[in-house]
Amino acid sequence: MAEPVNRQNRRQRAVPAPSAGLTGALEAIGTGAYVVDEEGCIIAVNARTERLLARSADDLLGHDAHDLLHRGPQGQLLPRTQCTMRQAFHARRAAQADQDHFARGDGSLLPISWTLAPYDVDGDGGDSATLVVFHPVEPPVETVPEPEPAAEPMPELERLALLAETTTRLTSTLDAEETLRRLVELVVPRLGDWAVVDLISEHDEVWRTVVAHAEDGSLSRREDLQGPMPPVPESSAMPLSRALRGVASTLADQQTYRQPPDAGIAVEQRRLFDATGMHSAAIAPIRSTRDVLGALTVGRSENPVPFTPTDLPLIEDIARRAGLALDNARLYQRQRKIAETMQNHLLPQMPSVTDLEMTVRYLPAPHASQVGGDWYDAFSLSDGSTALAVGDVVGHDLEAAAGMAQVRNMLRAYAWSQQEPPSRIVERLDEAIQHITDVSMATVVLARLEPEEQGHWRLSWTNAGHPPPLLISRDGLTQYLTAGHGILLGTGARTARPDADLSLPPGSTLVLYTDGLIEDRGHTLDTGLNRLRQHAAALAHRPLGAFTDQLLRRVRPAGNDDDVALLALRTPNR
Repeated sequence: MAEPVNRQNRRQRAVPAPSAGLTGALEAIGTGAYVVDEEGCIIAVNARTERLLARSADDLLGHDAHDLLHRGPQGQLLPRTQCTMRQAFHARRAAQADQDHFARGDGSLLPISWTLAPYDVDGDGGDSATLVVFHPVEPPVETVPEPEPAAEPMPELERLALLAETTTRLTSTLDAEETLRRLVELVVPRLGDWAVVDLISEHDEVWRTVVAHAEDGSLSRREDLQGPMPPVPESSAMPLSRALRGVASTLADQQTYRQPPDAGIAVEQRRLFDATGMHSAAIAPIRSTRDVLGALTVGRSENPVPFTPTDLPLIEDIARRAGLALDNARLYQRQRKIAETMQNHLLPQMPSVTDLEMTVRYLPAPHASQVGGDWYDAFSLSDGSTALAVGDVVGHDLEAAAGMAQVRNMLRAYAWSQQEPPSRIVERLDEAIQHITDVSMATVVLARLEPEEQGHWRLSWTNAGHPPPLLISRDGLTQYLTAGHGILLGTGARTARPDADLSLPPGSTLVLYTDGLIEDRGHTLDTGLNRLRQHAAALAHRPLGAFTDQLLRRVRPAGNDDDVALLALRTPNR
């Protein structure tokens, strides 16, 4: 039975506005393109789609693409069971058709060809979506048949789909190795049997980073052909030298490097052609917006069809996108390196205290800049006692790290110069940070530790809005030190802060930590505290270093997106 005629008027479903990254990726496609979600509703379109279909984005977004657009040759509604695009969409596989029809907003019919492929919207394998790229086709015209050329260039629709996929895949990672792996998968075996990437280091040294080959349906690396390369001569006209200087893209064949070499890099290219059996190659510069980063070589050995000049623009476009992705990855890695160096200088070395074991750990936020506002500290005071501190300045970036350094240094100065209880020192700190720092909010535990008789240690502390320290006896009994708790720093409230004190028995372990150790998205804070208590008790018999490492491994949530600072100490057995 035919489907109801009013199916196209089905109520439009509200969809979130497409992200800037998704919109930008579609706009880079030079023909009509749109993305549908797992239910077949349109969630993003490019401007070319609006023009081709004579429909605005508001008229397209949220509609079922099949009901709104798909028609038969006479403009009739197309049953879903007869729609090739719909079948491929449900099967989550790539497909294409040379002749189909879309309904335009003005009531006319648009003959099209289309390509459909699964599409990863977020670049992390999460949301399921499908990319549709379509191209208007003219009615066939009777012409005198011409001889087929030896090599047909890639159809425009396939070329645009490949460039769209290249943009999406290469821009969704900031890891240089992953970028190169994805680049190779994009061009081999689709464009050639071999992919070679030569990169220029920051010291202007050339390194043959990738030599990959399509073999039995998978990619294999020829590590024997990878490694350092001779320098690039300034005047060489050889294809690779020109590409590495950013001059131009060039074709090469086996005869190109048979002539007497003009430099050592030409000798390496001859070795590459001999070892791989490539008879034809296209070589293009890999450029960033500022510099030449290297060169991409796509070669053919098993494929008998040689590259032609019409293939070069596609290789150039892919290499240009690879250059932008690699430049972003390098900038990110450089920032991480700077951040790591800064963090190493910010976090202090622990003092040596007689008869007291002490260890610290810092784990950065996995998706931030490798530094943050979490910190620990321990230092000797003028009266011979030891100060312990752990705190958290809001944020995990370079600004938070700078604020953390200010708070830590001020706390050190007050604790050293003022012979007062921890509560009074933290009160002074709270008053100061609001006037002489950019820190908006912070939490801290400040403790004072001094030896008593018979192997006991006296701990006095105050807590400004921080998770409570955990005390574990040598027999595995646990106790959260919830006394001495007050409000966090930076609120502007002028309230007296409490102190608490406790005698630490011989062989006990004290753990001071930041909330990244116990907070788990989707679970209560009590769940994290109970998990910490349980594992700390089970590990109480371990040496302090092993205790700390195992505690971090077992307790820190797998999806944690915050940094963690931890300070653990153990009193001697008597």
